[in-house]
Amino acid sequence: MRYRARVVDAELQQRLAASGAVVIEGAKACGKTATATATRVAASHVMLDVDARARQALAVDPSLVLDGERPRLLDEWQVEPSLWNHVRRAVDAAGTPGQFVLTGSAVPPDDADRHSGAGRFSFLRMRPMTLFESGVSTSAVSLAGMFDGDPVRAAEPGLDLRALIEHIVIGGWPAQQDQPVADAARAARDYLEQVRQVDISRVGGIRRDPARVGSLLASLARNVATEVKNSVLAANAGGTDGALDQHTVAGYLDALQQLMVIEDQRAWAPHLRSKAVLRKAPKRHFVDPSLAVAALAAGPDRLLADLNLLGLLFESLVVRDLRVYSQPLDGQVLHYRDNYSTEVDAVVQLADGRWGAFEIKLGAGMVDQGAKSLLRFVEQIDLDRAGQPTVLAVICATGYGYVRDDGVAVIPIGALCP
Repeated sequence: MRYRARVVDAELQQRLAASGAVVIEGAKACGKTATATATRVAASHVMLDVDARARQALAVDPSLVLDGERPRLLDEWQVEPSLWNHVRRAVDAAGTPGQFVLTGSAVPPDDADRHSGAGRFSFLRMRPMTLFESGVSTSAVSLAGMFDGDPVRAAEPGLDLRALIEHIVIGGWPAQQDQPVADAARAARDYLEQVRQVDISRVGGIRRDPARVGSLLASLARNVATEVKNSVLAANAGGTDGALDQHTVAGYLDALQQLMVIEDQRAWAPHLRSKAVLRKAPKRHFVDPSLAVAALAAGPDRLLADLNLLGLLFESLVVRDLRVYSQPLDGQVLHYRDNYSTEVDAVVQLADGRWGAFEIKLGAGMVDQGAKSLLRFVEQIDLDRAGQPTVLAVICATGYGYVRDDGVAVIPIGALCP
């Protein structure tokens, strides 16, 4: 399988040049190992999840596992959490950056015996592939360029609704990019089957009921890109047997977050000039919208027949891509809602104070509605404190890229890039 360049490639190089070790965290199968090896960042490697001899050697003499040409890749390091302190000591002993790359598809629980990696470790989040990384985007509109003041101008990218639906079903998994849609959909269902049957019970060593986990995944999928409460998820997942215990649901959600299968979109909390009350509930997302499709056992025809669900999945796809594109800018992707029913689907907040607001609309006929919502939202914000928005834009499924007379940009997702 050929390697497709990733947005994090450059980030990995930069961080490894400045830190003793880089920890790449991301969902299983999103491409972490390939990024460390195919880009030739790693000079040697050991696969701890499949190499039993390496795990045995670690118990006897950890230096045997750490020996090798540097930078050395320690794949799925969280399988042996004790490795953390040994890497820290090896970094200290070397005294130079670029010693190790650690990849992990689950975040191990906090351990009092695991010393701080401050000053030694850099953490890099990796997500499934964006439309840009998959080769779908024409790259006519750059997120970084918009924040630098570049005008939005893009020809119609040629991504029709049917093709977009297929990309939602296939998802951003590198191994599925050249597969038929039906095969990719099956792979996503198998992925979730592994999560509910095996992976989720490995987190914290707690046995969890696979049937209940599956019901919860389906409930999350039905409520993707919404601020659904745990109590509603518990009721939906419980079915005819009654609601699940909310503590059980909270534990399942925590485990799914540790596995990086789901990733909430937190609420933005700006200063307001009005008396509006901010809503703080996060929006629910899978790390890739294909997993929501898989949890519902849906396919392209069903999504085409259910435009409400398709609109939510499209929003989740755009949030996934914005997260990847904003990460090199040191940005976060948040959302906004207040008790006046003013809401914005995505707010990209950069560490330097710049911010942009985005409405996400599946249909081109909803661009006017999205633009009006953005302008009404700006009226609520205390701009003396928050600063003027650098970007206001409606991201849609199809069409051209341009700037409206009211200053709101219109961007087809098939033209967006980092």
